[in-house]
Amino acid sequence: MRLTEAEAKALLRRHGVAVPNSVLLAGDAVPEEAAGWRGLVLKAQLAEGGRGKRGLVRLVTPETLMPARAEMHAILGPDAADTGFLLEEAVPIAREMFLALRVDGTGQCIEMLFSEHGGIAVEEGEPVLRLALDAEAPGLAERIHAGIGRRLAPALAARVARQAARLTAVMRDEDLELLEINPLALLEDGRLLALDAKLLRDDAAAPRHDAEATRASAAIEERSLTPLERRARAQGFTLVEMPGDVALVSAGAGLGMFLVDLLADHGLAAASFMDNRRGGPAETTEARLDAAFALARRPEVRAILFYTTLASRPVADRIETLLGFLARNPAPKPLYVGFAAAPSASRGFDAEAAASRLQAAGVALLHDDPLTLVRAIAANTGAPPAKAA
Repeated sequence: MRLTEAEAKALLRRHGVAVPNSVLLAGDAVPEEAAGWRGLVLKAQLAEGGRGKRGLVRLVTPETLMPARAEMHAILGPDAADTGFLLEEAVPIAREMFLALRVDGTGQCIEMLFSEHGGIAVEEGEPVLRLALDAEAPGLAERIHAGIGRRLAPALAARVARQAARLTAVMRDEDLELLEINPLALLEDGRLLALDAKLLRDDAAAPRHDAEATRASAAIEERSLTPLERRARAQGFTLVEMPGDVALVSAGAGLGMFLVDLLADHGLAAASFMDNRRGGPAETTEARLDAAFALARRPEVRAILFYTTLASRPVADRIETLLGFLARNPAPKPLYVGFAAAPSASRGFDAEAAASRLQAAGVALLHDDPLTLVRAIAANTGAPPAKAA
């Protein structure tokens, strides 16, 4: 779940991270808390980026506050009534930086991203520094300082390094997958302040945290779900719809991201991403297939890729599940199937016989190698050549 800026900053404040003075706007006047502030910034609370470019973050005065909010309501359209507005104290900025921490599932570590230039155009500047961190290792701040020391003056580099090291503990304690501060501002009086924050929390960790503290974020996320995504959640798994040409059926975030990247390397785009949900049912194969087939009925989707891993459950059982589903629901687009099975799961499995039965049921290809499957999809759909390594 992505937290709104207001709830993200409240979380950071609880952990001792400095953020600007702010208040959620209610009523039609400047709140008493903001009466003595040197300047005002009005920010629409959305679980998405690019607000500044859309006119949803503005410097205002007490006289222009309400007209600015009305203009933002007009930009937001029908969802405006359910959108909150954060009123924040404007601060004098000496420089802006970019600092982010994210969980690197492949490297099994936290990756830090840093740029000495922050703000809305951070991607247009010099390449962002990337640094793999072991949050439990001694000398963490020193390692970060060694990485960013060539980009900042020594004293500022030391302060930013200590801030980043403390944020790794926030990542752990709050079960965050991403903690991004952009900009991390150095003020004219020397303070470091998180002017904007993007936080993503692992959905599986939700029961460990106070739901009231992220109520607005949860409500915005719920409203943003498509009907298919909402149905998947009710059935016990996560589905994310994406603009793509291959309906992807998988289980587990790591495998899903690998397949998404593999498709992209071959000029294809996944139309879906699936993951398990904490406390969900053990078996959601048919529900996932049903969602993927619904996506595949769209004209822009050209193929379906079903690929999963099996540790102990026999491959033969999964084949029977798939065959039973296909008997009731013929695939609307070519279906490619694969399994990465442990020896215990594939013991006694007759791949040749299974391939014959699946082919008779309309499956284009059964193969245990995902690269072979993706290459076949690319060849049969006329996708551009694979990217060079």
